[in-house]
Amino acid sequence: MAPAFDKCPTRPAHIDAILNGLDRYNPETTTIFQDYVSSQCEEKTFDAYACLALLKLYIPIQPAPHPPGDGHQHPRQSADRLPLAVLQPLPRPAPAVHDPLPLSALKGDAAASVPTTDFTESIQKLTQLSTLLESAQYALFWSTLASDDLYADLCADVAGFEDLVRIRIAGEVGKAFRQIDLDILGSWLDLDGEALAKFATGPCGWRIEAGNQVLVPSNAENEAKSEVKGERVGVEMFGRVVRRGFEQPA
Repeated sequence: MAPAFDKCPTRPAHIDAILNGLDRYNPETTTIFQDYVSSQCEEKTFDAYACLALLKLYIPIQPAPHPPGDGHQHPRQSADRLPLAVLQPLPRPAPAVHDPLPLSALKGDAAASVPTTDFTESIQKLTQLSTLLESAQYALFWSTLASDDLYADLCADVAGFEDLVRIRIAGEVGKAFRQIDLDILGSWLDLDGEALAKFATGPCGWRIEAGNQVLVPSNAENEAKSEVKGERVGVEMFGRVVRRGFEQPA
């Protein structure tokens, strides 16, 4: 069973206390949540409830409790990192966090203070990556990621971003396949040669046979099961049909 949306085993106690109280609506906690989002990107964790709490503080975003240049993050920095944090658990995203991320969510003083063109482009590009992952267009995801240096700049804040995405893709492959061509798998993982073989047999625990066939062990998701579906139909349901058969034509 998937963990509850508002639970996270890696959540620090002070963050949990804020989320379980009214302080989650307090603009003074914005910088605390910003730092927490940054730590998620650095430590390869994901707390959907905390990300959503920060997003709510941005809609409409409150005046920054700290002036720019005092060492605290600018709202744009965390707003960029929110979709990055949400990309980590894809292809099973947290829709409640990911869907409201366009620039239209930012209003008031924040929209005026953010470099609109750059920010909009960043969100659009991250949304495109999300769409490609959710629709299982993995090869296109990697080619898109490599097509613009801005993607590399945006993803630099997430430690091991590419490996995290590969693990998620492999998880989805393991649910749908018992056997897959090595070249196809390589295009989906953006790996080839020894690196691909090492990833498939190491973290994934799969076997490579006949040179280019990857064998995936059976599991609850990819195991073929016969299923017979039936519907119980009582005789009384046909009573009217039978009765009409004995009726004299008008």
